[in-house]
Amino acid sequence: MNTTALEVLQAAFPDACCTTSVEAVVLTVQPAQLEPTLARLKNDPALNFGLLLDVTAVDYLEYPVQQEARFYVVYTLRNWEKNMLVQVRTPVVDPETGIPSATPLWSSANWGEREAYDQYGINFQGHPDLRRILNHWQFQGHPLRKDYNILQGQVCYESDSLEKEIKAQLARNGIGQSLMEDINTEIMYLNLGPSHPATHGAIRILTALDGETILANVNEIGYLHRGFEKTAENRTYNQVIPLTDRLNYCSALMNNIAYAKAVESWLGIEITERAKFMRVILSEFFRVQDHLVCIAANLVDMGGLTNYWYLYNEKEASYDFISRLTGARLTSSFTRVGGMYRDFYEGWEADMEKQLQDIEKGTTDSLKLVLKNRIVHDRTQNVCVMPADRALSYGYTGPCLRASGVPFDLRKDNPYYYYDTFDFTIPLGSKGDIYDRVMIRYEEIFQSISIIRQAMKRIPKGPVTVSDNNVTLPAKAEVHKNIEGLASHFKLVFEGVQVPAGEWYDSFEAANGELGFHFVSDGSGRPYKCKVRPPCFYMMSGFHEMVEGEMIADAVINLGSINIIGGELDR
Repeated sequence: MNTTALEVLQAAFPDACCTTSVEAVVLTVQPAQLEPTLARLKNDPALNFGLLLDVTAVDYLEYPVQQEARFYVVYTLRNWEKNMLVQVRTPVVDPETGIPSATPLWSSANWGEREAYDQYGINFQGHPDLRRILNHWQFQGHPLRKDYNILQGQVCYESDSLEKEIKAQLARNGIGQSLMEDINTEIMYLNLGPSHPATHGAIRILTALDGETILANVNEIGYLHRGFEKTAENRTYNQVIPLTDRLNYCSALMNNIAYAKAVESWLGIEITERAKFMRVILSEFFRVQDHLVCIAANLVDMGGLTNYWYLYNEKEASYDFISRLTGARLTSSFTRVGGMYRDFYEGWEADMEKQLQDIEKGTTDSLKLVLKNRIVHDRTQNVCVMPADRALSYGYTGPCLRASGVPFDLRKDNPYYYYDTFDFTIPLGSKGDIYDRVMIRYEEIFQSISIIRQAMKRIPKGPVTVSDNNVTLPAKAEVHKNIEGLASHFKLVFEGVQVPAGEWYDSFEAANGELGFHFVSDGSGRPYKCKVRPPCFYMMSGFHEMVEGEMIADAVINLGSINIIGGELDR
């Protein structure tokens, strides 16, 4: 826990209820004080919480401890420069009346509050576009409420025209019918997706065009929404791990590790030294995999198929190695709360080094085709720029934020698993354009390879899970030979790890940025609430600002440069 943050916030808000939870300071305020509290957190130079990471709500209808109100809304904020994290909670007495919107302060509040409205039915007064976002527009009810009947199937019978929304966006951009008549042109409306290879998953991009120039853009997501958070409420903590694989399937194991780390942070578990280094090696290897896919697909969008094979051939070759290392090619579910599923196989080091050398060669060969390529430069430089202040306002993290020149990386700024002892640099962009977003990922591949090699030299021998039968399964010999081992095995499988009651947030530097998990536990073996803070959800929320004024072809390659993964976006 950052004690400095606690002292600063207690001094700044002496009348608020101020507690701590893992890495965060938690401020509980009444709705009347929400606006001034959030405004001061953002605008006071001594506080400077400029990054609104996430907005969520909690329904305490079935929670064993009585709360002031059934619903609470939680804003998660970060001062990235001083490594301070705060969560602001406020009770919602009447969901229809709701609470004031935070959209005047942070652009990321737009989509974050829309999600809370969609899933919980909480109104945000003054929100500019409060409508559903993950569930379809004909959906009835709010599925994350505890009294929602999950057995009712709800089918969307008619697509949403989005006519009202695109015209409102045109008006916000100062483009009305009279202006179009003055310049003697007609607006054309064009849908990109959802069933289109260039949308990198099922996303609908609706554009208003003057020729090939985008005048306005609105986006519709939710086509891959599979109800991760509702499903997690009915699974034990370890049974949720396979669900996390499907978030960002390009770097599936990073989601496993981030999730397990978040649960362990509340349990107070210190995993074994070998497990820590295994997680570092796997995280960085999967970061490389993610970047290979992102760059390869992005260059295909520009017409560079040769580049694709230089990069994706190495990605494909690594799948066989991943299968040997973890037991599965794509979605491995290799972690467990308290450690790892099993140890690496004998002789894995030589195979890993072979993979790293092949990836280095493929990436270097690809760079040779890109670094002095006039077409690539013209297509990417000064195109779809996202300045640093706007990136922060939209909640950008990871490579897309660093491409805008903001040097924030949890591995450096809030290190875990000995990242503060590894020698690596954080590449930064200067412009925040497509070129920077591509080149940041190229360089991060080489930095991750360096971290892997350092970790391989330092990884110790020893167990890969903690020795606690309340958390990890006992050895088979114990299960077969004594009743205590048998009982522990059955209790863990059927009841799950018993997690103390409470509420917390924990985060991880995933391939796309800050991957966070907000948990509420009722003391049982199943999460009362498990909310994912997906990096690319907030990056997609700023997509329209990046592409308006650019060409339609630029929108396609910009989508690839922010690396939207449908499973992570929609959950």
